[in-house]
Amino acid sequence: MNVFLISWKNLKANPTALALNLLLVAFGTGMLAMLLLGVKQVGERLRDNAAGVDLVVGAKGSPLQLILSSIYFIDFPTGNISENEARLLAANPMVKKAVPLALGDNYAGFRIVGTDTGYVSLRGLELATGHFWTKAFEVVIGAEVARAQGLKAGDRIYGSHGLSSDEDVHQDHPYTITGVLKRKGNVADNLVLTGLESIWEMHGAEDKREITSMLLQYRSRMAMVAMPSMINRSTTMQAASPAKESARLFALIGVGVDAIRWFAIALMLLAGVSVFVSLYNSLRERVYDLAVMRVMGASREVIFAMILLEGALLTTFGSLAGIVLGHGALHWIGYWQDSPQARLDALVFLPEEAWLFGAGLLIGVVAALLPAIQAYRNDISETMSKV
Repeated sequence: MNVFLISWKNLKANPTALALNLLLVAFGTGMLAMLLLGVKQVGERLRDNAAGVDLVVGAKGSPLQLILSSIYFIDFPTGNISENEARLLAANPMVKKAVPLALGDNYAGFRIVGTDTGYVSLRGLELATGHFWTKAFEVVIGAEVARAQGLKAGDRIYGSHGLSSDEDVHQDHPYTITGVLKRKGNVADNLVLTGLESIWEMHGAEDKREITSMLLQYRSRMAMVAMPSMINRSTTMQAASPAKESARLFALIGVGVDAIRWFAIALMLLAGVSVFVSLYNSLRERVYDLAVMRVMGASREVIFAMILLEGALLTTFGSLAGIVLGHGALHWIGYWQDSPQARLDALVFLPEEAWLFGAGLLIGVVAALLPAIQAYRNDISETMSKV
Protein backbone atom coordinates (compact mmCIF):
# COMPACT_ATOMS: atom_id res chain seq x y z
CA MET A 1 0.00 0.00 0.00
CA ASN A 2 1.56 3.30 -1.16
CA VAL A 3 0.52 5.76 1.57
CA PHE A 4 2.11 8.72 -0.22
CA LEU A 5 0.22 8.07 -3.45
CA ILE A 6 -3.10 7.57 -1.66
CA SER A 7 -2.60 10.81 0.34
CA TRP A 8 -1.88 12.78 -2.81
CA LYS A 9 -4.93 11.36 -4.61
CA ASN A 10 -7.09 12.26 -1.64
CA LEU A 11 -5.87 15.83 -1.84
CA LYS A 12 -6.51 16.04 -5.59
CA ALA A 13 -10.06 14.76 -5.07
CA ASN A 14 -11.01 18.30 -3.95
CA PRO A 15 -9.09 20.64 -6.30
CA THR A 16 -10.76 23.83 -5.00
CA ALA A 17 -9.71 23.21 -1.39
CA LEU A 18 -6.27 22.09 -2.57
CA ALA A 19 -5.74 25.30 -4.58
CA LEU A 20 -6.99 27.54 -1.75
CA ASN A 21 -4.74 25.91 0.85
CA LEU A 22 -1.72 26.01 -1.45
CA LEU A 23 -2.31 29.69 -2.19
CA LEU A 24 -2.65 30.64 1.47
CA VAL A 25 0.56 28.83 2.43
CA ALA A 26 2.40 30.11 -0.66
CA PHE A 27 1.47 33.76 -0.08
CA GLY A 28 2.38 33.65 3.60
CA THR A 29 5.69 31.89 2.97
CA GLY A 30 6.42 34.09 -0.05
CA MET A 31 6.00 37.29 1.96
CA LEU A 32 8.24 36.00 4.73
CA ALA A 33 10.87 34.82 2.22
CA MET A 34 10.86 38.19 0.46
CA LEU A 35 11.18 40.05 3.76
CA LEU A 36 13.96 37.76 4.91
CA LEU A 37 15.94 38.30 1.71
CA GLY A 38 15.24 42.02 1.54
CA VAL A 39 16.04 42.86 5.15
CA LYS A 40 19.19 40.70 5.10
CA GLN A 41 20.54 42.29 1.92
CA VAL A 42 19.60 45.84 2.88
CA GLY A 43 21.27 45.43 6.28
CA GLU A 44 24.43 43.99 4.75
CA ARG A 45 24.61 46.73 2.13
CA LEU A 46 24.11 49.46 4.69
CA ARG A 47 27.02 48.08 6.70
CA ASP A 48 29.34 47.15 3.83
CA ASN A 49 28.97 50.36 1.81
CA ALA A 50 29.47 52.55 4.88
CA ALA A 51 32.52 50.61 6.07
CA GLY A 52 35.59 52.81 6.48
CA VAL A 53 33.65 56.10 6.40
CA ASP A 54 33.30 57.89 9.74
CA LEU A 55 31.77 61.14 8.52
CA VAL A 56 30.30 62.64 5.34
CA VAL A 57 30.59 66.39 4.79
CA GLY A 58 28.40 68.18 2.25
CA ALA A 59 25.98 71.03 1.69
CA LYS A 60 23.53 71.81 4.46
CA GLY A 61 20.21 70.02 4.26
CA SER A 62 18.98 66.60 5.24
CA PRO A 63 21.72 64.47 6.86
CA LEU A 64 20.00 61.28 5.70
CA GLN A 65 19.82 62.60 2.13
CA LEU A 66 23.52 63.40 2.26
CA ILE A 67 24.33 59.86 3.39
CA LEU A 68 22.06 58.23 0.81
CA SER A 69 23.54 60.25 -2.05
CA SER A 70 27.23 60.02 -1.06
CA ILE A 71 27.48 56.50 0.42
CA TYR A 72 24.74 54.53 -1.32
CA PHE A 73 24.17 56.74 -4.40
CA ILE A 74 20.38 56.33 -4.22
CA ASP A 75 19.20 59.91 -3.62
CA PHE A 76 19.84 63.40 -4.91
CA PRO A 77 22.69 65.39 -3.30
CA THR A 78 21.90 68.24 -0.95
CA GLY A 79 23.96 70.59 -3.15
CA ASN A 80 27.63 71.45 -3.72
CA ILE A 81 30.37 72.76 -1.46
CA SER A 82 33.56 74.69 -2.18
CA GLU A 83 36.51 72.45 -2.93
CA ASN A 84 38.85 74.86 -1.16
CA GLU A 85 36.76 74.82 2.03
CA ALA A 86 36.58 71.02 1.89
CA ARG A 87 40.35 70.75 1.39
CA LEU A 88 40.97 72.99 4.40
CA LEU A 89 38.82 70.67 6.46
CA ALA A 90 40.72 67.66 5.11
CA ALA A 91 43.96 69.23 6.35
CA ASN A 92 42.64 69.23 9.94
CA PRO A 93 44.91 67.15 12.23
CA MET A 94 41.90 65.13 13.38
CA VAL A 95 41.31 63.83 9.83
CA LYS A 96 43.14 60.69 8.80
CA LYS A 97 41.79 60.41 5.26
CA ALA A 98 39.54 62.55 3.04
CA VAL A 99 37.98 61.42 -0.24
CA PRO A 100 36.18 64.00 -2.43
CA LEU A 101 33.11 63.12 -4.52
CA ALA A 102 31.59 65.09 -7.40
CA LEU A 103 28.19 63.99 -8.72
CA GLY A 104 25.80 65.29 -11.31
CA ASP A 105 25.79 62.97 -14.34
CA ASN A 106 24.87 59.40 -15.19
CA TYR A 107 25.34 56.82 -17.89
CA ALA A 108 22.32 54.56 -18.58
CA GLY A 109 21.18 55.12 -15.00
CA PHE A 110 24.62 54.33 -13.52
CA ARG A 111 26.08 57.31 -11.68
CA ILE A 112 29.25 58.96 -12.89
CA VAL A 113 31.36 59.81 -9.84
CA GLY A 114 34.27 62.21 -9.93
CA THR A 115 36.82 61.37 -7.25
CA ASP A 116 40.50 60.58 -6.73
CA THR A 117 42.53 57.46 -5.99
CA GLY A 118 41.50 57.75 -2.34
CA TYR A 119 38.13 56.23 -3.23
CA VAL A 120 39.88 53.28 -4.86
CA SER A 121 41.87 52.50 -1.72
CA LEU A 122 38.90 53.24 0.58
CA ARG A 123 36.78 50.62 -1.16
CA GLY A 124 39.64 48.23 -1.88
CA LEU A 125 38.86 48.28 -5.60
CA GLU A 126 40.81 46.12 -8.02
CA LEU A 127 40.87 45.98 -11.79
CA ALA A 128 39.71 42.99 -13.79
CA THR A 129 41.07 44.51 -17.03
CA GLY A 130 42.80 47.71 -18.13
CA HIS A 131 44.13 50.50 -15.90
CA PHE A 132 42.81 53.37 -13.79
CA TRP A 133 42.19 56.80 -15.28
CA THR A 134 45.20 59.07 -15.72
CA LYS A 135 43.62 62.14 -17.33
CA ALA A 136 40.29 63.88 -17.86
CA PHE A 137 37.48 61.97 -19.57
CA GLU A 138 38.95 58.58 -18.81
CA VAL A 139 36.76 56.32 -16.70
CA VAL A 140 36.81 53.01 -14.88
CA ILE A 141 33.50 51.17 -14.74
CA GLY A 142 32.05 48.74 -12.20
CA ALA A 143 31.50 45.07 -13.02
CA GLU A 144 27.71 45.44 -13.19
CA VAL A 145 27.97 48.43 -15.54
CA ALA A 146 30.19 46.40 -17.86
CA ARG A 147 27.87 43.38 -17.73
CA ALA A 148 24.61 45.28 -18.19
CA GLN A 149 25.85 47.45 -21.04
CA GLY A 150 28.26 44.99 -22.68
CA LEU A 151 31.24 47.32 -22.25
CA LYS A 152 34.98 46.72 -22.14
CA ALA A 153 38.22 48.69 -21.89
CA GLY A 154 38.68 50.90 -24.95
CA ASP A 155 34.96 51.60 -25.50
CA ARG A 156 33.57 55.13 -25.47
CA ILE A 157 30.44 56.23 -23.63
CA TYR A 158 28.46 59.47 -23.27
CA GLY A 159 27.20 60.78 -19.97
CA SER A 160 23.84 62.46 -19.45
CA HIS A 161 23.13 65.41 -17.18
CA GLY A 162 21.29 64.44 -14.01
CA LEU A 163 21.34 61.35 -11.86
CA SER A 164 18.89 59.19 -13.80
CA SER A 165 17.72 60.96 -16.97
CA ASP A 166 19.15 59.97 -20.36
CA GLU A 167 17.78 62.95 -22.30
CA ASP A 168 20.45 65.67 -21.91
CA VAL A 169 23.44 63.78 -23.34
CA HIS A 170 26.91 65.40 -23.31
CA GLN A 171 27.71 64.67 -26.96
CA ASP A 172 30.78 66.94 -27.01
CA HIS A 173 32.65 65.08 -24.28
CA PRO A 174 32.79 61.28 -24.63
CA TYR A 175 34.39 59.22 -21.91
CA THR A 176 36.95 56.53 -22.75
CA ILE A 177 36.83 53.38 -20.64
CA THR A 178 40.33 52.51 -19.48
CA GLY A 179 39.46 49.70 -17.08
CA VAL A 180 36.79 47.43 -15.65
CA LEU A 181 36.67 46.74 -11.90
CA LYS A 182 36.47 43.31 -10.33
CA ARG A 183 33.09 42.55 -8.81
CA LYS A 184 33.01 43.59 -5.13
CA GLY A 185 29.38 43.00 -4.27
CA ASN A 186 28.95 46.62 -3.14
CA VAL A 187 27.88 49.93 -4.61
CA ALA A 188 31.11 50.27 -6.65
CA ASP A 189 29.83 47.56 -9.03
CA ASN A 190 27.26 50.10 -10.30
CA LEU A 191 29.48 53.18 -10.62
CA VAL A 192 31.40 54.93 -13.37
CA LEU A 193 34.51 56.41 -11.74
CA THR A 194 36.59 59.25 -13.14
CA GLY A 195 38.78 62.11 -11.96
CA LEU A 196 37.36 65.33 -10.53
CA GLU A 197 38.76 67.20 -13.54
CA SER A 198 36.37 65.34 -15.84
CA ILE A 199 33.33 66.60 -13.92
CA TRP A 200 34.64 70.16 -13.73
CA GLU A 201 35.55 70.36 -17.42
CA MET A 202 32.28 68.73 -18.45
CA HIS A 203 30.30 71.48 -16.71
CA GLY A 204 32.70 74.37 -17.37
CA ALA A 205 33.56 74.77 -13.70
CA GLU A 206 37.38 74.74 -13.86
CA ASP A 207 37.59 78.15 -12.16
CA LYS A 208 34.90 77.81 -9.49
CA ARG A 209 35.66 74.29 -8.40
CA GLU A 210 33.02 72.60 -6.28
CA ILE A 211 32.43 69.07 -5.09
CA THR A 212 29.33 67.31 -3.85
CA SER A 213 30.72 65.87 -0.63
CA MET A 214 33.75 64.52 1.14
CA LEU A 215 34.14 61.20 2.95
CA LEU A 216 36.24 61.41 6.10
CA GLN A 217 38.06 58.96 8.35
CA TYR A 218 38.94 60.04 11.89
CA ARG A 219 42.46 59.97 13.21
CA SER A 220 41.36 59.54 16.83
CA ARG A 221 38.31 58.98 19.03
CA MET A 222 38.43 62.63 20.03
CA ALA A 223 37.53 63.59 16.46
CA MET A 224 34.29 61.61 16.73
CA VAL A 225 33.09 64.01 19.41
CA ALA A 226 34.61 67.27 18.23
CA MET A 227 34.42 67.30 14.42
CA PRO A 228 30.68 66.97 13.64
CA SER A 229 29.65 69.78 15.98
CA MET A 230 32.57 71.98 14.85
CA ILE A 231 31.64 71.55 11.16
CA ASN A 232 27.92 72.14 11.72
CA ARG A 233 28.52 75.26 13.86
CA SER A 234 31.53 76.91 12.25
CA THR A 235 31.26 76.21 8.50
CA THR A 236 28.76 76.51 5.66
CA MET A 237 28.81 72.71 5.41
CA GLN A 238 27.06 69.98 7.36
CA ALA A 239 28.45 66.75 8.79
CA ALA A 240 26.49 63.50 8.86
CA SER A 241 27.42 60.19 10.46
CA PRO A 242 26.79 57.12 8.22
CA ALA A 243 26.36 54.87 11.26
CA LYS A 244 23.77 57.14 12.88
CA GLU A 245 21.78 57.89 9.73
CA SER A 246 21.85 54.28 8.53
CA ALA A 247 20.48 53.14 11.89
CA ARG A 248 17.73 55.75 11.63
CA LEU A 249 16.89 54.63 8.11
CA PHE A 250 16.75 50.99 9.17
CA ALA A 251 14.48 51.91 12.09
CA LEU A 252 12.10 53.70 9.70
CA ILE A 253 12.05 50.71 7.35
CA GLY A 254 11.60 48.34 10.27
CA VAL A 255 8.11 49.68 11.12
CA GLY A 256 6.72 48.67 7.74
CA VAL A 257 8.68 45.42 7.71
CA ASP A 258 7.22 44.37 11.06
CA ALA A 259 3.69 45.08 9.88
CA ILE A 260 4.14 42.97 6.74
CA ARG A 261 5.85 40.22 8.71
CA TRP A 262 2.93 39.89 11.12
CA PHE A 263 0.49 39.91 8.23
CA ALA A 264 2.43 37.07 6.59
CA ILE A 265 2.47 35.10 9.86
CA ALA A 266 -1.29 35.62 10.16
CA LEU A 267 -1.68 34.26 6.64
CA MET A 268 0.35 31.18 7.58
CA LEU A 269 -1.81 30.58 10.66
CA LEU A 270 -4.95 31.08 8.59
CA ALA A 271 -3.56 28.51 6.15
CA GLY A 272 -3.16 26.09 9.06
CA VAL A 273 -6.81 26.59 10.06
CA SER A 274 -7.87 26.12 6.44
CA VAL A 275 -5.89 22.87 6.19
CA PHE A 276 -7.51 21.64 9.40
CA VAL A 277 -11.05 22.43 8.18
CA SER A 278 -10.34 20.87 4.80
CA LEU A 279 -9.00 17.63 6.26
CA TYR A 280 -11.72 17.46 8.91
CA ASN A 281 -14.49 17.83 6.33
CA SER A 282 -12.76 15.41 4.01
CA LEU A 283 -12.49 12.89 6.82
CA ARG A 284 -16.24 12.99 7.42
CA GLU A 285 -16.80 12.21 3.75
CA ARG A 286 -14.24 9.38 3.72
CA VAL A 287 -15.23 7.53 6.88
CA TYR A 288 -16.49 4.52 4.92
CA ASP A 289 -13.42 4.49 2.62
CA LEU A 290 -11.11 4.48 5.61
CA ALA A 291 -13.10 1.67 7.19
CA VAL A 292 -12.74 -0.38 4.00
CA MET A 293 -8.99 0.23 4.07
CA ARG A 294 -8.93 -1.08 7.63
CA VAL A 295 -10.87 -4.21 6.59
CA MET A 296 -8.38 -4.76 3.74
CA GLY A 297 -5.49 -4.79 6.21
CA ALA A 298 -4.49 -1.17 6.81
CA SER A 299 -3.59 -0.62 10.47
CA ARG A 300 -4.69 2.31 12.63
CA GLU A 301 -1.13 3.60 12.46
CA VAL A 302 -1.19 3.64 8.63
CA ILE A 303 -4.47 5.60 8.59
CA PHE A 304 -3.05 8.02 11.18
CA ALA A 305 0.13 8.52 9.14
CA MET A 306 -1.83 8.99 5.92
CA ILE A 307 -3.89 11.89 7.34
CA LEU A 308 -0.77 13.53 8.78
CA LEU A 309 0.94 13.11 5.43
CA GLU A 310 -1.90 14.89 3.66
CA GLY A 311 -1.44 17.94 5.87
CA ALA A 312 2.33 17.80 5.50
CA LEU A 313 2.11 17.51 1.70
CA LEU A 314 -0.22 20.48 1.46
CA THR A 315 1.97 22.85 3.42
CA THR A 316 5.25 21.47 2.06
CA PHE A 317 4.27 22.11 -1.56
CA GLY A 318 2.78 25.46 -0.52
CA SER A 319 5.99 26.46 1.28
CA LEU A 320 8.17 25.50 -1.68
CA ALA A 321 5.90 27.46 -4.01
CA GLY A 322 6.01 30.39 -1.58
CA ILE A 323 9.81 30.49 -1.45
CA VAL A 324 9.93 30.50 -5.26
CA LEU A 325 7.22 33.19 -5.26
CA GLY A 326 9.20 35.33 -2.81
CA HIS A 327 12.36 35.17 -4.92
CA GLY A 328 10.36 35.87 -8.06
CA ALA A 329 8.68 38.92 -6.50
CA LEU A 330 12.04 40.29 -5.36
CA HIS A 331 13.44 39.82 -8.88
CA TRP A 332 10.41 41.61 -10.35
CA ILE A 333 10.76 44.51 -7.92
CA GLY A 334 14.47 44.77 -8.74
CA TYR A 335 13.76 44.71 -12.48
CA TRP A 336 11.55 47.78 -12.22
CA GLN A 337 13.89 49.70 -9.91
CA ASP A 338 15.13 52.93 -11.51
CA SER A 339 18.31 52.92 -9.44
CA PRO A 340 20.73 50.03 -10.16
CA GLN A 341 22.33 50.62 -6.74
CA ALA A 342 19.06 49.81 -4.96
CA ARG A 343 18.38 46.52 -6.72
CA LEU A 344 18.33 43.39 -4.58
CA ASP A 345 19.63 40.02 -5.74
CA ALA A 346 16.80 37.48 -6.01
CA LEU A 347 19.22 34.63 -6.77
CA VAL A 348 20.61 34.65 -3.24
CA PHE A 349 19.33 31.75 -1.12
CA LEU A 350 19.72 32.03 2.64
CA PRO A 351 20.10 29.17 5.13
CA GLU A 352 17.32 30.80 7.17
CA GLU A 353 14.85 29.92 4.41
CA ALA A 354 15.02 26.32 5.60
CA TRP A 355 13.20 27.54 8.73
CA LEU A 356 10.33 28.76 6.55
CA PHE A 357 10.10 25.33 4.95
CA GLY A 358 10.21 23.69 8.38
CA ALA A 359 7.55 26.06 9.74
CA GLY A 360 5.25 25.22 6.85
CA LEU A 361 5.73 21.50 7.42
CA LEU A 362 5.03 21.89 11.15
CA ILE A 363 1.83 23.86 10.49
CA GLY A 364 0.61 21.09 8.19
CA VAL A 365 1.31 18.35 10.71
CA VAL A 366 -0.31 20.25 13.58
CA ALA A 367 -3.37 21.09 11.45
CA ALA A 368 -3.76 17.43 10.48
CA LEU A 369 -3.21 16.07 13.98
CA LEU A 370 -6.83 16.24 15.25
CA PRO A 371 -8.35 14.72 12.06
CA ALA A 372 -5.65 12.01 12.18
CA ILE A 373 -6.50 11.18 15.82
CA GLN A 374 -10.18 10.99 14.94
CA ALA A 375 -9.43 8.66 12.01
CA TYR A 376 -7.28 6.53 14.31
CA ARG A 377 -10.14 6.16 16.82
CA ASN A 378 -12.90 5.36 14.31
CA ASP A 379 -14.72 2.10 15.10
CA ILE A 380 -14.74 -0.13 11.97
CA SER A 381 -17.73 -2.25 12.96
CA GLU A 382 -19.86 0.75 13.84
CA THR A 383 -19.00 2.47 10.55
CA MET A 384 -19.70 -0.63 8.45
CA SER A 385 -23.00 -1.28 10.23
CA LYS A 386 -24.32 2.12 9.13
CA VAL A 387 -23.89 1.33 5.45
